[in-house]
Amino acid sequence: MRADNSAHIIAAARRRSDAARRRAVTALRSLDADGQPVTFSTVASAAGVSRSWLYAQDDLREQIGRLRTRQQQAPSSPPVPGRQRATPASLLRRLEAATARIRVLESENRQLREALERALGEQRATAIRSPATTRPENREQKNAGRPSEKPLEVP
Repeated sequence: MRADNSAHIIAAARRRSDAARRRAVTALRSLDADGQPVTFSTVASAAGVSRSWLYAQDDLREQIGRLRTRQQQAPSSPPVPGRQRATPASLLRRLEAATARIRVLESENRQLREALERALGEQRATAIRSPATTRPENREQKNAGRPSEKPLEVP
């Protein structure tokens, strides 16, 4: 009578199935991270498994379906690889940096406005204190009686 080797055959089948599942999950993650299209064909090809085996795995079938739907709803711009996607923490840091930059620019703007106000005020005060002949409107009246200077013509 032959020995019952079915336990060994079952264990080998389980190992093959586990290895196929690991390859399929790795392929799914890799395709998604690289921004490649996630379809049953691409996952099966990348993982070295059959499409029918993928369809038979409920959890993998659902995950592929979710990723396909997400990719179809995404804008037409090229997909961003998973490693380059912004995390909430990085978005918060960018927002904080932008807010700090805005504060600096507002302060600089305020300082420039104040400097302009001072310069214009000093210019006006100088014009008020200066003799009447240096004012532009008086210069025109003063020069009204003089012949105008002609520019020299170059032959």
